[in-house]
Amino acid sequence: MRSRGFVRWRAACVAALVSWAGGYGAQAVAAPVVPQAQTQPEPQVLEGSESERGGSANAVALALEVENGEGVLLKVKTGQPFFINQIDLRAAVTGVTQDEGVSGLRRQGDFAALNWQGIKQVDQEPVPLANGDGTFTRRRFYREAKWMDDTSIITVWPMDARNRLTGQPIVLNIGRNDQRRPSDDFFIRRLRAIQTTHDCRTLTDCTGARNFTEEALVELRNARTGATPFTLSRDTTQLKLYWSARPGLPYTIPVVQVDKPTYGYGVSVDIKALTPPRFNGTYAAGSQITFQLTLKDGNGKRLHPVGSLPTYNEVIFGTNEPGIQYYRAFFDATTTYYRRKHRERMMMTQLIGPAQKIQPVRSIVELEEFLGPQDVQTVATLDRDGVYSQFQTFPPANDLFGGAFDPTHAGWAAPVSDTWTYTLPANATPGSYLVTVKGRRVYLGEDIPYSRTITLQVDTPKPTQATLTTGPCTSCHSEGGELARLLHASDNRAACAGCHAPLGFELEGPIFVRTHFIHGRSDRFDAPKQQCNSCHLTAESIQRTSKAACLSCHKSYPDSHVKQFGPIESMYVGGGRESFQQCTGSCHKTHPGSRL
Repeated sequence: MRSRGFVRWRAACVAALVSWAGGYGAQAVAAPVVPQAQTQPEPQVLEGSESERGGSANAVALALEVENGEGVLLKVKTGQPFFINQIDLRAAVTGVTQDEGVSGLRRQGDFAALNWQGIKQVDQEPVPLANGDGTFTRRRFYREAKWMDDTSIITVWPMDARNRLTGQPIVLNIGRNDQRRPSDDFFIRRLRAIQTTHDCRTLTDCTGARNFTEEALVELRNARTGATPFTLSRDTTQLKLYWSARPGLPYTIPVVQVDKPTYGYGVSVDIKALTPPRFNGTYAAGSQITFQLTLKDGNGKRLHPVGSLPTYNEVIFGTNEPGIQYYRAFFDATTTYYRRKHRERMMMTQLIGPAQKIQPVRSIVELEEFLGPQDVQTVATLDRDGVYSQFQTFPPANDLFGGAFDPTHAGWAAPVSDTWTYTLPANATPGSYLVTVKGRRVYLGEDIPYSRTITLQVDTPKPTQATLTTGPCTSCHSEGGELARLLHASDNRAACAGCHAPLGFELEGPIFVRTHFIHGRSDRFDAPKQQCNSCHLTAESIQRTSKAACLSCHKSYPDSHVKQFGPIESMYVGGGRESFQQCTGSCHKTHPGSRL
């Protein structure tokens, strides 16, 4: 809970920002007019109540978006309480023909007015898959500009069509890059710039490239405890978004209010095993088990007919009213940590077990397996990986990814079932096996993840447990940043490794790679990076020696290692496909400063 001092600080900020925006805002729009009679009571922050997180028990998490200076239309339910949970701002310069880094953003576009002093390249990464014309894509990542690092404030003004305030402005402190503070209004704060080269000769050679895109991104997600609740009055037709990094230049987000939407806010997922277990509640090794999922809104209303889900075309091209989402990185590229991973929106399911053997999967899942005839991919076997796992995407990968490679995109029009079948291995180790479904729903301004995990007992009725070698995440992930709210909205870390296997086109898939990379790159993770016991529980858990284990955190290594193991090729895993192989059992038995 935030202190009374913080509430007073916020009230002072509201007053200061109202004064500031009234002065500078006139440069871009007419100064807002405050009606003599408000059409609704002014929102209040209620101290010491259940409403601290998200304002009130029924407040909905609202996502705002601005693309190249234009606010994306926001449709919301009339009279619904909200809190701002997500903001995405993007400015881009396309069709650049020379390699100038991100200098074009300093000359044109709505981010040109920002303070770009200090900007520098910090990482780069090629895309493993070739483009359709045989060229390759490379991305370079830039940080440390003043506008990225300094404290800034965003204020959202609800207004009517005549630029009159219709409610109290919402002040959002997005903090600064290098320090988390209790006054921050978002758990995740990522500001950066990216140069994408679209026509490299090879994975490592972009000589002569003539096709570049430059973009700058602001990604704010997961409102902290104490988010300000508000309800839009009926005459609100727009939100003016002021950002202190570009004073006097507000963004306008058009608002349409829907009186009687077809569905409710929120989402839940149910998983049912259609194949019954044996008399003692267990399944035999080698069994085929069919499952069915059901997606519902927060009121319990189904989001799809029994037996089917929407097609990919219906979801991506806008005819799916309930807001079910599928993988969309074909159209809006995602990059772990640096670019819009929260907007990837993959819907998929996995089986992994037995629980007592769960560990990261290091075997690479090939693209050919995605494009093959089987809907379900086996990503780990007991003999090879020490754990067994299968997964399936929705739509199945042969339609989802096959449709992307097919000029007719036939797979995207294919029917999608709400059932699937997993096959237990004939040599299945007895124990508990976990089945998970995860996805995302976007509906009337709400953009939220969901997940559900159920347990199967295989050849024993006695439950078994996973032994996790890291924790406690709650020392940082709290007050709005809980794992049950972030990522896929799952705090069951044992149920991650199956979906997060290394893919032939996305080697950084494993959780240990992503966790090291994100915490290693984030300046807001305030524990010493070399202090492994901040997360690791045992000395044995840091003794895995491979490029992927080390170079997902480290950005360089000694010349002797370069000579023996090759240069660093990937900011995520160090090298290529060999990066997950154990180097040797005799080196890196400890880590300087690890306290383990």
